[in-house]
Amino acid sequence: MPGVELKNIGNYVFSNLNMGVFDGELLVVLGPNGAGKTTLLNIIAGLIDYEGTVLFDGIPIDEIPTSERQIGYLFQNLALFSHLDVASNVGYSLRVNGEEKEEIIQKVNELLKLMKIEHLKQKYPKTLSGGEKQRVALARALASSPKILLLDEPFNSLDAGICRCLRREICQIQRRLGITTIFVTHNLADAREMGDRFVILKSGKIQQVVSKEMFFDDAGDAGNGYRVQDCLNCTIDCNCKRDERL
Repeated sequence: MPGVELKNIGNYVFSNLNMGVFDGELLVVLGPNGAGKTTLLNIIAGLIDYEGTVLFDGIPIDEIPTSERQIGYLFQNLALFSHLDVASNVGYSLRVNGEEKEEIIQKVNELLKLMKIEHLKQKYPKTLSGGEKQRVALARALASSPKILLLDEPFNSLDAGICRCLRREICQIQRRLGITTIFVTHNLADAREMGDRFVILKSGKIQQVVSKEMFFDDAGDAGNGYRVQDCLNCTIDCNCKRDERL
């Protein structure tokens, strides 16, 4: 899988921004609202105009349209199609790309199994819990076998706090696939569970690039005193709770 490099990026948010993402790592971009996190992802995806150069595995992709950049993008609002069932949501991009019906069915079934949501195949988004919607949206983002995965604060769409096991599941899938991933958030609990490295972004400028060991102390506290949330008070219908009920 390719690494990502941004060179001398400029637009209405950034001025001469330079950063890199290692091949296969999960990089967390952490910062407050308005820091430029979503804009950063949109530049990588080619959704907005910018100056400078974006490289995948050392190759400039600035002239390549979004649909051909081999990117999976999980948006803040998850953007599931309410009129389609789970299987149709997951296979949407495959149908648009003209894949054969048999291949679509096979790939969708593989992704549903990977995300542990085979039992939801014929359900519609309005009937799903927050954690279930999360898994469906991620499966859809992975359907086209992207080389780069962009996660834009997807947990914000959930009403309750995110339990630790849901974050871990996403990390496990990222590790299993070995896909280069950029996850943006302002939530330190999300960052603590998910990141290999951290880019601290504020007002369109990189303040710091640090490893997990440098950013969090041995007690599990982040630099400003926030603590990692556990599963005790979580109301998400995650797999750990489902297993406990069986």
